[in-house]
Amino acid sequence: MTQTPSSVLSSDYPVSERCRLRRNPKRAVTDRAAVHAVLDAGLQCAVGYVFDGEPYVTQTAYWREGERVYWHGSSASQMIRRLKGGIPVCFTASILDGLVFARSGFHHSFNYRSVVAHGIAQEVTQPAEKLARLKAFTDRLAPGRWEEMRPPTEQEMKATTVLALALDEISCKIREGGPVDDADDMDAPIWAGVVPVALVLGTSITDPESRIANAPANCLGTRLG
Repeated sequence: MTQTPSSVLSSDYPVSERCRLRRNPKRAVTDRAAVHAVLDAGLQCAVGYVFDGEPYVTQTAYWREGERVYWHGSSASQMIRRLKGGIPVCFTASILDGLVFARSGFHHSFNYRSVVAHGIAQEVTQPAEKLARLKAFTDRLAPGRWEEMRPPTEQEMKATTVLALALDEISCKIREGGPVDDADDMDAPIWAGVVPVALVLGTSITDPESRIANAPANCLGTRLG
């Protein structure tokens, strides 16, 4: 599963009619590096698809490498089996950055970063590539963690499917800054501003059966996103 070298890619993603932002288009982001930064800041995505005329959305973990996003799951799961059949998917990753309090209820908002990608997911079937993709996911959570663990067994690899979605058709939207109120409301005696929101890693809790008393440094952190 080869990828186009970054040296020959445009710095901006093309905008398709399906991905064109019609509501607040000024918040659209097409810069490739900025889109990658949003994807790299997140951990969880929603994968939407239609099967037998019914809509489904599955939450799962994901990671990005180059111009693809990946997710994995049980080979027996309905989501995995359906997507392997080549049905179109809508991938969405979003990060909440703040609660925006305005002087009117109408103008309350969120600060956020989001990426939506459309396409058909492809299964990673080549064993060495599949192993490399799972290593990349594990080391994204905790750098060097893969080398600390025992290698996956053949049965574990068979029970796990890795899917890839090319970032060929995407839209990215970012909202930042304070409230945008109507001029007539600016003198109202109401507090307005932003309450930041962040995903923070808490204090590690060691498994009582663990042979190691304290979590290693690569498993600790202060903030994600």
